[in-house]
Amino acid sequence: MLLVGLTGSIGMGKSTVAEMFRKLGIPVYDADAEIHKLYAKGGAGVEPIREAFPEAVTDDAVDRAALSKLVVGNQAEIKRLESVIHPLLSEGRQAFFDRSAAEGHLLVVLDIPLIFETGGEDRVHKIAVVSAPAHVQKERVLARPGMTEEKFNAILDHQVDDAIKRERADFVIDTHCTEEETFEQVKELVSRLKDA
Repeated sequence: MLLVGLTGSIGMGKSTVAEMFRKLGIPVYDADAEIHKLYAKGGAGVEPIREAFPEAVTDDAVDRAALSKLVVGNQAEIKRLESVIHPLLSEGRQAFFDRSAAEGHLLVVLDIPLIFETGGEDRVHKIAVVSAPAHVQKERVLARPGMTEEKFNAILDHQVDDAIKRERADFVIDTHCTEEETFEQVKELVSRLKDA
């Protein structure tokens, strides 16, 4: 089974591109969605996070905003959070692989925003980076509810620069175009990967 890591900095259109892979019948493992499940009431991440960051848990669920305030901009706290969450994510990822293999899929996509930042590129065969010019990215992100320039810059500081991601990628999907044009790029990529 060919594992394709899909990544891209905040505001580049990665979620839209992941949805395009799904439309083409390619299973997509969404690391962010898995984190949401872990953080939800009854999720496997609630108790370990309560232990590490007690003030981030409210009503038996992880309060993402409270957790974000505790870790964003603090490398040591981010590492501590990752040491709690990454083992739990590994279990979910393995279940995804098993299910995809059982269904006969030869190609799967792992939507992992911080693949380079966490050394995850060694666990996939190919990497596709979703990218757009910096001014487009900034415009998209600052249009999000509750987003500030300060928050945006703090997030960027924690992410590998887009130019470096593009350099290190096997494929770059440009989203500074119409959705139809982006979808054409994704279709072409899928057909290249299936023929490889």
